[in-house]
Amino acid sequence: MKQPAPLQPGDRVQMVAASSALIGDAALARLDAGISVLEGWGLEVERPPLVGRSWGYLAGRDQERRGDLEAAARRGADLLACVRGGWGAARLLEQPLALPCRWLLGFSDVTSLLWAQLAQGQGGAIHGPLLTTLGAEPAWSQERLRAVLFGDPLAPLQGEGWVGGSAKGPLLAANLTVATHLLGTPHLPDLRGAILVLEDVGEAPYRIERMLTHWRLCGALQQLGGIGLGAFSDCDGNSEAASSDCFSLEQVLRERTADLGMPVVAGLPVGHVAGNAALPLGAMAELDGDSGQLRMGPAATQPW
Repeated sequence: MKQPAPLQPGDRVQMVAASSALIGDAALARLDAGISVLEGWGLEVERPPLVGRSWGYLAGRDQERRGDLEAAARRGADLLACVRGGWGAARLLEQPLALPCRWLLGFSDVTSLLWAQLAQGQGGAIHGPLLTTLGAEPAWSQERLRAVLFGDPLAPLQGEGWVGGSAKGPLLAANLTVATHLLGTPHLPDLRGAILVLEDVGEAPYRIERMLTHWRLCGALQQLGGIGLGAFSDCDGNSEAASSDCFSLEQVLRERTADLGMPVVAGLPVGHVAGNAALPLGAMAELDGDSGQLRMGPAATQPW
């Protein structure tokens, strides 16, 4: 798999609006904060006119948003940084879209593009903060993203071991809802032996259970080497869980992963939280269910 070179000061960043529209002063302030972080690392951020561009709830028509990616490739940008999530990136895959071997940064709805890039045999996909969330990330998370991009070693991530044992394999990470809708498409990376970290936001426990059951029914979960669980923000369903005939989020996650014969680590700092650790997709990783750690080397030196 091709892998982009580590970044250096002076390299160029192209902003990409592939999902929902970026509208309002608050969004612009968050965007500026994220840009300032990248510029503080010596990167040159190009600012195309994306703010306020919209088509319904999307950040422009499909051809406009696809054009962001194509323009970045033509201009030779070293990093494509997605400005926000929401919805819409998967629509860009309905037509042929060659994703270049560039660093591509984002999470949530951007899962579609990250996984499509991997499925095309291109490295450089990073599941990590968006430009509108990067400025609010704690210092350790910002430094971790810089280390991924510049090819420095990465510290282990600590979670809670739910199922013991250890597994090594290529690292994948995804929003569960978005990744579920890639099953059965050509945009799904090879899951065999992979270490998959999942996160989500705003989904009730029964919906999480329904999606994980779908993964089990089609044999996708069973192909993995290990499962990491990040933040499932606003997914607790507290009002429902108060009833004895409802499952809590933790009950659902434990029951749907406990019998797969692979290590499971929960509580990893990944997802819709301040402290969304950057994960270099395709890098070789080790998931240790006994210590509760996710360990990996630099993406540039350990490609899939």
